[in-house]
Amino acid sequence: MAVAVVIASALLGGLFGGRVLAGQDSLSQHYEAFTKALAAIETTYVGEADSEQLVYRAVGGMLQTLDPHSSFMDPRSYAQLRERQEGRYYGLGITINVIDRAITVMNLFEGSPAYRKGIRRGDVIARIAGENAIGKTSDEAVKLLRGPKGSTVEVSLRRRGYDQLIDLEVERDEITIPTVQGAFMIDEAIGYVRLRDFSESSSRELQAALHELDELGMEKLVLDLRDNPGGPLDQAIRVSNEFLPRGDLIVYTRGRVQNSDQDYHAREDGDHNDIPLVVLVNRNSASASEIVSGAIQDHDRGLIVGETTFGKALVQSIYRVSQDAGLALTTAQYYTPSGRIIQRPWDDTFDEYLTYSMREQKPAEHAMSERRFTDGGREVFGGGGIEPDHFLAGPVEGFDPTAVGRLLTARSEFAIFAEGFSAEGDTRIQEVAQGRQLVSRGFVVDDAMMAEFRSQLESRGLTFDEEVEEALGVDETFIRAMMHYEIDLALFSLDEARQNLAATDPQVQYALTLFPEAERLLNVSRQPGAVAARRE
Repeated sequence: MAVAVVIASALLGGLFGGRVLAGQDSLSQHYEAFTKALAAIETTYVGEADSEQLVYRAVGGMLQTLDPHSSFMDPRSYAQLRERQEGRYYGLGITINVIDRAITVMNLFEGSPAYRKGIRRGDVIARIAGENAIGKTSDEAVKLLRGPKGSTVEVSLRRRGYDQLIDLEVERDEITIPTVQGAFMIDEAIGYVRLRDFSESSSRELQAALHELDELGMEKLVLDLRDNPGGPLDQAIRVSNEFLPRGDLIVYTRGRVQNSDQDYHAREDGDHNDIPLVVLVNRNSASASEIVSGAIQDHDRGLIVGETTFGKALVQSIYRVSQDAGLALTTAQYYTPSGRIIQRPWDDTFDEYLTYSMREQKPAEHAMSERRFTDGGREVFGGGGIEPDHFLAGPVEGFDPTAVGRLLTARSEFAIFAEGFSAEGDTRIQEVAQGRQLVSRGFVVDDAMMAEFRSQLESRGLTFDEEVEEALGVDETFIRAMMHYEIDLALFSLDEARQNLAATDPQVQYALTLFPEAERLLNVSRQPGAVAARRE
């Protein structure tokens, strides 16, 4: 299967990079061996053989021998990548998954048609356009749910607390997938923005959010890049430029192919290059988010707080192959302004590399060969992610819960608990519910709620032995915070959920204590010596 077209440039984290040559004549003999093997299978194999799947798996297996991020995408995966990159599609504004053969709503976007009609996380879509949806695959359901803008689709929902199906007619619309997921003032002077992903609209979204906070009196900023897996390189550059002066080096790439050696500088003075800045990162911050945090750290522009980032510094180029499948191939590496390559090494099977975020973090040990210096002379190291200036473990929404607390999160216990509540005054669904509790904004997770949550855990098979009881006591603040967060998210708004969570999020609260240091660092970055270093 020959490479056809390079469809875009400069994406990271399994996304686009620089252009790559389509093929080489020296591979013709290997190509001939492959096609002869495929032909033999098609004509002589005793069972049925799907040629398309044989090719897809062969290419995928070949790429898996290279590095952890080169990969093959079948048409479905390729279409999802393009959708994520563009940040929009036409439909209802929900994400779904099949759970026990039922099409279940896993998430929905605020302001979307589904949100306006009152669809909620946890709802089971029992019928779509008059068809029984039980037993359908997610792909089959998506084909029925999506359609032209302005068209409608009838869905019937099964919801906890309702005896009958809830019938709704929902008008399809263009769905914008937001990457800024939370923007508000923590107090009268400190703003907070969470950038959860990178897409073609990220820099515009960020600028709009920051300007709104400017109007509210923002003088300092917490930029939250935790759990951000990356995205387009050009967006990483634009986001970085928002906080850097014109001319600062943001990132540079080096590789084998034409145009892969590039230096990327700030093209103009960022609108927010003069406010104290603290950037939150964790073990799942990767790729483009590491470019942003690396540039800010190397130029002494702000403090990096949280956990050591994932360590993904490989640039992928995307090829479109036959029948709309895609190929992501590593073609370059990127470097931070100080010259750090922050790519972590990987083992032969990639197991240790890919399970990095599941392991406990410890202060890293560095080889002196990886040592570099920021503009102000601070020591930084490459070879394994961006190490924060101030380390505080917090893999789950800024908390570092026990194994029991992490299990509750993995089992979606907090989200399931939130399904038992309704918002006072919400009239989008007219049917009467049985056994659902009404809450209003500003509610408190009291002892009665904690008892109900405990009953849920018992009913779902959790054994309350001495170890579990002790862990639940240790995790009480975390548990209350996550219960509140999931109920806010289900009933009110993402901003409200994030704002309430920030009040107890240990990493956010720690970041707020560091602004005096961030102000001193900002002054250092303005010194003539630091400016001269940036220009070299």
